[in-house]
Amino acid sequence: MCASVTLLVISACKDLVVPDYNDSSIDDLTNNPTPTKIAQAAQGLLVGTRVGIAEQNGYISLLGILGRESYNFDPADPRFITEMLIGPLDGGSPAFGGNLFGDPYRDIRNANNLLNALDKVNELSDVQKSAVRGFAKTIQALDYLNVINTRDDLGAPLDVNIEPTATPAPILSKAEIFAAISSLLDEGLTDLTAGGTAFPFSLSPGFDDFKTPASFATFNRALKARVEAYRTNYAAALTALNGSFLSTSEPLTLGAYHSYSTGSGDTPNALYDPAGRAILAHPSIETGAEHKPDGSLDARVLAKVAHLPEEHTVQGITSDLVFTIYNSPSAPVPIIRNEELILLRAEARYFSGDQVGALSDINFIRTTSGGLAPRGPFTSDADFVAELVKQRRYSLLFEGGHRWIDARRFNLLSTLPKALPTHNIFSRFPFPEAECLARVPAPAQGCT
Repeated sequence: MCASVTLLVISACKDLVVPDYNDSSIDDLTNNPTPTKIAQAAQGLLVGTRVGIAEQNGYISLLGILGRESYNFDPADPRFITEMLIGPLDGGSPAFGGNLFGDPYRDIRNANNLLNALDKVNELSDVQKSAVRGFAKTIQALDYLNVINTRDDLGAPLDVNIEPTATPAPILSKAEIFAAISSLLDEGLTDLTAGGTAFPFSLSPGFDDFKTPASFATFNRALKARVEAYRTNYAAALTALNGSFLSTSEPLTLGAYHSYSTGSGDTPNALYDPAGRAILAHPSIETGAEHKPDGSLDARVLAKVAHLPEEHTVQGITSDLVFTIYNSPSAPVPIIRNEELILLRAEARYFSGDQVGALSDINFIRTTSGGLAPRGPFTSDADFVAELVKQRRYSLLFEGGHRWIDARRFNLLSTLPKALPTHNIFSRFPFPEAECLARVPAPAQGCT
């Protein structure tokens, strides 16, 4: 596979409190591993998995545009509109249609290098090695999930443990990739369960609540629940949720986050744009919201967006809303939170026949997060889905492309608003041109 052979040179990250890795060598890790190098490589996976997430043309921003959560009015690049809203998405455009592909695979390959080096380190106990394995496999699963979320029915390559000159890895179906992610998470859980009481490395501040193998296992189960809900495997989702950190007595913000900072060598959160120079919120966030009993808007809207002094208009599109979710360049970005887990449980309960439990979870989010009045029983599957998608829209706003993914998985893409008749709704990204060229003369479906 083309994307898998470009190895990431792990960079420094002040938030991770680790040395500068810019001169580190993959061969050095593979051939001469030490506990320190293993620790650095493990920490580097957290750096790698956040690459391409909070950039202005990153995962949250681009999926936000496709899902009509956001716009990008960057005056230096009209493709945020001409390609992302009008199209077509172009695999030869590495910052847009061909984006969000290579970076996750680099991190997956780096995790494989770490796993391959582990057995050569005599200074680490078998228990410590198991903890590292569970951590690495969980991060790999997250990376694969980000890939398939963008390519959807095109599928994706799975095997990254191949030589650079070998035949590219086959493209597996969406179902096969999801099954592999699920298995990888289960393997990770087994390793974490045998991983003792501490990791032999430090995690970033975004994982402050998941610093031990046992607590990190609850993060693993949270990801498993999301994956199984996406697969409509609701019995497995409920089982995973039971092992996750879901709690109606803990803050809804409890969760795992990507960490950012303005420190030397680190990466800031580029979604922070309080003046709306580029990133603006979609006007439908306000117009589609419910009102609280006192007549004011859903509390999530009031907390997450604000009006600019004047409207911005670019290429016939207008907005005066900006996001207030990320209030500084050091603001963390959620990977998965307690609030999502409660909504995943509502979904799994409903489609497992527990409508009472599903309504309880939905009303908990309505009242606790939105300040809304509770609603009555669901009248149909369509009524439940509409309610679920609405609550997920506002609870998970601009956190990870959830509105676009939800609209696609519930066959609601056609309901997303189009500001102009020339705009289009896209269901997935194409494969990057480089990936396609590596497969000539038999390119995969999705090569443009």
